[in-house]
Amino acid sequence: MRISEIFYSVQGEGVLTGVPSVFVRTSGCNLRCRWCDTPYASWQPEGPEMSPDEILAEIEKNPTRYVVVTGGEPMIAKGMREFIARLRELGKHVTVETAGTIMPEGCVVDLASLSPKLANSTPSEEKAGAAWVQRHEQTRLQPEVLKAWINESVDYQLKFVISTEADLHEAHDIVKSLGVPVPPEKVLLMPEGTTLEAMRTRYDLLINACKTFGHRLSPRLHIELFGNKRGT
Repeated sequence: MRISEIFYSVQGEGVLTGVPSVFVRTSGCNLRCRWCDTPYASWQPEGPEMSPDEILAEIEKNPTRYVVVTGGEPMIAKGMREFIARLRELGKHVTVETAGTIMPEGCVVDLASLSPKLANSTPSEEKAGAAWVQRHEQTRLQPEVLKAWINESVDYQLKFVISTEADLHEAHDIVKSLGVPVPPEKVLLMPEGTTLEAMRTRYDLLINACKTFGHRLSPRLHIELFGNKRGT
């Protein structure tokens, strides 16, 4: 697998915020989100090829059983399902952070961290080119895939990056389209932005939505603590 980075930090997003975890970030993505904060794993993928044994050796250097497999889009990496199964056989708690565009196909994880991409993610033609804009739009939202992850995972969360009230309405439409009951607290709202100042402009909107609908506010702790930089 091509690996962008492996690092030990605290989880910055979702229900496990604050939990010390090893992050395995694969390189490569089937989307081109306008606001992507890890372009080195998507827009310009980089990093060495590593064997599962090499990745596991790096993971075992750290005193935690929590492993977060992220990207880019980790589920496009060759051998990922077998690698995740091996992690769980070793007693690791595995979170996979995915846009939910690739079927799990029997891949069982402890926490499926599903981040469906809203219309606000689509890049401009000037930045990405017409072909990527079309591919992104055709790929970014796959309700049947999201439903499969929800049904096949031990636990799940639905994370939405929110900039405006229109984004909130779109997120609710997506949840309704899944055709499965989703407890409101499993819908996590995250502020769009790569700086603390930008994220703070979204909080009033998100707090009001959480109070109204029973959703969970998900701060992006890693940006608050470390800024938008690698290895955090």
